[in-house]
Amino acid sequence: MLPMPLEIGEIVLRLGLAAVLGGLIGLERDIHGRAAGLRTHLLVSLGSAVFMLLSIFVAATAQGDTYTADPGRIAAQVIAGIGFLGAGVIIKERATVRGLTTSACLWLVAAVGMTAGAGYPLVSVITTAFALVGLIVLKSFERLYPKDFYRTLEVTTGIGTSASEVISLLKSQNLAILSCGITRDYVAGTARITLGLRFFHKGVTDKRSHAIFEMLEKSGLEIRRVEWRRT
Repeated sequence: MLPMPLEIGEIVLRLGLAAVLGGLIGLERDIHGRAAGLRTHLLVSLGSAVFMLLSIFVAATAQGDTYTADPGRIAAQVIAGIGFLGAGVIIKERATVRGLTTSACLWLVAAVGMTAGAGYPLVSVITTAFALVGLIVLKSFERLYPKDFYRTLEVTTGIGTSASEVISLLKSQNLAILSCGITRDYVAGTARITLGLRFFHKGVTDKRSHAIFEMLEKSGLEIRRVEWRRT
């Protein structure tokens, strides 16, 4: 058995800290129903800590104080490899991309694990604290200020209804029309108007749809179907 430059108690402490801190960030993702949750983040952080320890062990001599190789060589490959794992949790649905925050969390917990494994517990704890503040507190803060949102509105009307009538109603609600597509079905006697919308809004975004639905219902136009979805 090769000699280890660290005591068993120190190794257990470093690995345990990495697992706990990575698990805390993973728990937040798990609560929000993300595919990469508690166990995934815990394992990424723990694995990064192991690789960091391995870098130290390989680079250290039997005395444990003099380094004969660069201890960052193995750790550097962890940084490159975690990018592939992070890319796996990013999902693209139409024009919407989900999973960017979870991907960033995986990248972060790798750094937390490496820091804990390298023997800097205070840095890893502070990093985890800042990450949890960003994930939990800032999520509520984001609802306090207005920002641009993009949605698609699909309205099916009677074939005699003009698209300009629908567009005029939407513009009265301070909605910017980014795109417009029109399909007419002469057999069914319907027209489908698909509009790309942009609007400046604060709070829960899709509550805006209730006012738009109500406006269309009361407009007197021959509305047959309305669909509101993320762009």
